[in-house]
Amino acid sequence: MAVPSARPRARRRHLVAALFSALALAATAVPAGAAPTAESLLPVPPHNPYAGPDGTATMHGDTGSSDTTPLAGPGAGALASKRVALASACPTILVGSDGYPVVLCTPIFGQVPTVHLLNPADGSSLTTLQLTKGSLLGGVYAYLDAEDRLVVVDGSRSLLRVAHRKDASGTWRLSVDRSLSLASAVPADDAVTGLSPDWQGRVWFATGNGVVGLADDRTGRIGTLRLPAGERVANSISTAPEGTAVTSTHATYLLTAGADGTPRTVWRQAYDRGQARKPGLLSWGSGSTPTFLGPKTGTDYVAIVDNADTTVRLKVYRTADGGEICSIPVLQAASGPGSENSPIGAGNSVFVAGTYGYPYPALPDGAGPSVPSSADFAGGLTRVDIRPDGTGCATVWDNALRSAAVPKLSTATNTLHTVVRDPLIPGTEGTGILDPYRYVQIDPETGRVTRSKQVGIGSLYDTLQMAGTVAPDGAYLQGTVTGVLRITAG
Repeated sequence: MAVPSARPRARRRHLVAALFSALALAATAVPAGAAPTAESLLPVPPHNPYAGPDGTATMHGDTGSSDTTPLAGPGAGALASKRVALASACPTILVGSDGYPVVLCTPIFGQVPTVHLLNPADGSSLTTLQLTKGSLLGGVYAYLDAEDRLVVVDGSRSLLRVAHRKDASGTWRLSVDRSLSLASAVPADDAVTGLSPDWQGRVWFATGNGVVGLADDRTGRIGTLRLPAGERVANSISTAPEGTAVTSTHATYLLTAGADGTPRTVWRQAYDRGQARKPGLLSWGSGSTPTFLGPKTGTDYVAIVDNADTTVRLKVYRTADGGEICSIPVLQAASGPGSENSPIGAGNSVFVAGTYGYPYPALPDGAGPSVPSSADFAGGLTRVDIRPDGTGCATVWDNALRSAAVPKLSTATNTLHTVVRDPLIPGTEGTGILDPYRYVQIDPETGRVTRSKQVGIGSLYDTLQMAGTVAPDGAYLQGTVTGVLRITAG
């Protein structure tokens, strides 16, 4: 949203509500075990044949929500940054096999969800398509299918496939290729918060009020399952060959479909959701889109971060049966017990970025008060490795880096990419409207920043914990509250 929502990692998720009110420190590694080798950052989840290119098909990179990319990112040479002003919050930046970025934004004025097709050469908008306006909590999460079409649910509760192509005059156009109403499955007072394709080409979706559904827009068949009363889904969902992972405000599920296309529960694992929502989180519960990872298939495990009161824990489960591999404290160096971001998962390694105290300018409806009512932005970034025999986990490093976006891991160069929010006055912990923002590259073996470039100062550059995307040409595309940052090198 895990981003005006709909955020749904890279948010990313229900940030829509937060986006409209808005107009790190060098990382220090804390060794806690032997530094893992680069090879441990593979494999990643397998390619879903019904999704676009790995690394750019979803907000979190792939349908397993690994937040990894096989693309390298900005290479050698001086770093440069350009702000593409779209007068919109742009949480979802995807890139198809043709190299054209497809961006889902919500304008600051009017708040009508709008799809932009960007020029890959400079980031300018080539054409737009407005979608039906609905709940501010819907329309952030989307994905590209194997034909580079944007798959999204609009405010009318219709599942759309939006294509881009040139017309007879050579002008780019965006148009709806296919539409399926989900109104029979999604109540009028509800909205889809996340969706992802399975390995049969059907579309799984989850709503804010706890409906999990499976839709086939080729046949029109829709099946649903309602989660227990009181459970909400505030982030996106993830799919793997073994099933679909959904994390509600109370528990994590693995779901599959029966022969009739109706979702059914394989396992459920409750987690500690704490006494209330925390500052820097958008719901009362885990802020994670569940992450598939693992050393054998890339989907051996499912990882989330809980919402325990004093110290949050990374929870890793076996995909096959839901058995708990480990429950280990994270984000301790930053003393910020909370993460609204999906963990990065690659091989046996998990990276968790903290958002505790992040100053979202507004909150989704029904978010409830936070405990405490406010806090400084703590940040924090932790690497945890799962033991090779799958019997537990160990912290590799833990630092106080203040990531202001969902980090991405390039498996091509073994580099973490993100944007950090520095304090205006070095050494202080508060945040303000004149904070500077920096694009950084981080060594995943040590947690140390290896390269950085200031991208702007002030609220126009607020990345609001949205996910960045590495484009095929090496550009790093990062959504902000007013458009897109395009970071390049050379």
